Amino acid sequence: MATMADIAKKVGVSKGTVSKALNGAPDVSETLRKTILETAVGLGYTRARRGAVRTLAVFIENMSCAQPEDFGTDIVTGFRQMAEPAGYEVRVIELNEALQKAAPFDEYMLQEGCLGALLLGLSLEDPWLKGFYTSHTPAVLYDNLVQPNPTVATLGMDNNEAIGQAVATLRAMGHCKVGYLSSALGSHIYRVRYQSFFNALRENGLPDDPDLAGTSFFSSETLDAHLPRLLEQGVTAILCSSDLLAHTVMIRCQELGLRVPQDISIVGFDDLPFCAHTAPPLSTIRQDRLQIGKSGFYALHSLLDGVPISSLLLHAQLILRGSTGPAPQSAPSPAKER
Repeated sequence: MATMADIAKKVGVSKGTVSKALNGAPDVSETLRKTILETAVGLGYTRARRGAVRTLAVFIENMSCAQPEDFGTDIVTGFRQMAEPAGYEVRVIELNEALQKAAPFDEYMLQEGCLGALLLGLSLEDPWLKGFYTSHTPAVLYDNLVQPNPTVATLGMDNNEAIGQAVATLRAMGHCKVGYLSSALGSHIYRVRYQSFFNALRENGLPDDPDLAGTSFFSSETLDAHLPRLLEQGVTAILCSSDLLAHTVMIRCQELGLRVPQDISIVGFDDLPFCAHTAPPLSTIRQDRLQIGKSGFYALHSLLDGVPISSLLLHAQLILRGSTGPAPQSAPSPAKER
């Protein structure tokens, strides 16, 4: 393992200067500090923050963990439940574009004394994402895929299995035409779920016309354009990429005079706490977020031990509630068109 002496020799400065640069001392120029950090990263140098304290980071973006019902809360809790008894300090850091542009991932982690990180909610446009193809600091990416890098692992649900189970269940209920609505495909996981949906249609012998899906960044476009288009095609069930979208779609269907589930069945994804309390209660694909957090630590700890985990996928569970039922005898149509 590289030492400060190795860094000092490579850069041509003293060990004291290296130490000052790593600790952000003001009497080291920004140019020299950057050179020392880049050299340290290239040599694979790591350090524990404040000497004996081993620190791990949980970066969170496009997701919240402030309230008990927030999606990220249980993930962070599960990670801490594993990391802190093992002797690690856990820092939860709100990730944004400015932080990512200020320093590459490796340099930021080295400067902050963090040994590894779990990253939640990254989008495909994030500045750090491309850097993970060549980074050296152990990192676990939730719902993002970076290959091949032996220091980066992917964590998530088996979306092919989960969506396949949902489509197969709808098929068994008599639904012969199933639609899909999603937020814009600006993240890896939304692209995976989109593709998984069409794979599931083909596996179940159902029509897989691309027109059976609609994606948009704007919920208004989903409700005003894509949903009516699916209904006009005679879909009797709609699978949504998230619970929030599914609930919005269910309300709009009811506003159009459709009965849920007698006329149209709806399934969400995530099983957020509110799903059991909608009218009717929302069927959904459950992600065990506490287990995601625990598995995130397991994967990260393995990377820190030199075990090059590539992907860790958990089983999801289809939760059937009142928003799904047998297919109607005839395709649904809004009340205003009857």
